[in-house]
Amino acid sequence: MDFLDFEKPIVELERRIEELKLTNTNADTAIELDEEIRKLEIKCESLTKKIFSNLSEWQIAQLARHPKRPKSIQVIESISENFQELHGDRMYADDSSIVSGLAKIDSQSVMFIAQEKGNNTNEKMKRNFGMPRPEGYRKAKRMMKLAEKFSVPIVTIIDTPGAFPGVGAEERGQSEAIARNLFTLASLRTPIINLVLGEGGSGGALAIGMGDKLIMLEYSIYSVISPEACSSILWRTPDETETAAQAMGISSGRLNKLGLVDEIIEEPLGGFHRNPDETYTLIRRSIIHSLQAIKSIDPETLLEERRAKYKAIGEFNEN
Repeated sequence: MDFLDFEKPIVELERRIEELKLTNTNADTAIELDEEIRKLEIKCESLTKKIFSNLSEWQIAQLARHPKRPKSIQVIESISENFQELHGDRMYADDSSIVSGLAKIDSQSVMFIAQEKGNNTNEKMKRNFGMPRPEGYRKAKRMMKLAEKFSVPIVTIIDTPGAFPGVGAEERGQSEAIARNLFTLASLRTPIINLVLGEGGSGGALAIGMGDKLIMLEYSIYSVISPEACSSILWRTPDETETAAQAMGISSGRLNKLGLVDEIIEEPLGGFHRNPDETYTLIRRSIIHSLQAIKSIDPETLLEERRAKYKAIGEFNEN
């Protein structure tokens, strides 16, 4: 299945249009078919606008996980030049679910640290479906410190359902690795830009998601827990997933209303996968603009502003 349930009416129209185009070879019927194709294309665009103008939080979550949605490596290769991947945490292993390395964007050197889900079955198995283990987070931390050493800005790309919850990961210190990354990000003396590409799940996403500017794609999500897990914990059933998603407010639009997002990148009609090249251009432009805005800030001021940004999130009363 390469489409979602709510996309089915759109896909059916698109298939009908393609069938008519393939059979439109007879000169006698060409004019009639051209007119029919034009009407169907108008209807398809209108239907797409109608569906995508009223998406629920759960539908946006599904779109963030769309099987055709471009992954982190595709984004890195499309928005940068001369990407040189760097491997290993120098302690245990190289975690393929974290992709990191140096590249140039508009002649500016940057350090990419990204979560990668993979596109096909073999890639997904290799990348552990984008769920990093402790060695992945320790690799990310090594790259953070390397970038700081050479005063290179960091661009993190978030796309994960969460950190891997396996026994081995817990034995090797999953929670400590995530906490250590947060501690490191809070004190790095170099600019950090965070981009939520698709799914930003739990501490697994936050471990590379603390920085000076948070950018989210229009149909991406960012939350403390997945809607499915939230439903299972609160209602003891997976049947309340839609209710959980709506209650949590996980979409870029809802988070923006709370002041948690610095910029939302608008996606093409129908989502990122409908026109990747257009979205790559917007992502590249956004990152360049963000880097120009913060790279001239001195390190001490940068740290103060970063810490103030996170201290301002949320309120609590102590009785």
